Amino acid sequence: MTKHVVLVEDETNIAEAIRFLLGREGWRVETLANGNAAVEVIRKARPDLVMLDVMLPGKSGFEILKELRADAGFADMPILMLTARGHARDREMAELAGVSRFMTKPFSNAEMLDAVRELTAPGSLTA
Repeated sequence: MTKHVVLVEDETNIAEAIRFLLGREGWRVETLANGNAAVEVIRKARPDLVMLDVMLPGKSGFEILKELRADAGFADMPILMLTARGHARDREMAELAGVSRFMTKPFSNAEMLDAVRELTAPGSLTA
């Protein structure tokens, strides 16, 4: 069965690179460039993984993360947060909100693929 990821990333070059890399691994990648409809799309899609940029137009990755974690049906969903701002405070806010993993841009292709594999491995624990 094909794994499905919802990627919420407003930088086109990053979204396309992730789509290409995960597509090669057999993933179906659904991308959104704006945070406004992200929670609704994720609730309907029920993906295997969510990848969130922190700074998005409309609604931030932190807001999306908090909304998803407030819903019991998404409490255990793997969520990988990506940000160009690698401040300790951002990481702390993400962890308090329930992120599964936090990565600072730029990251290597191998680092991103390893994180995705770990978060979606059978029996893996998130957060």
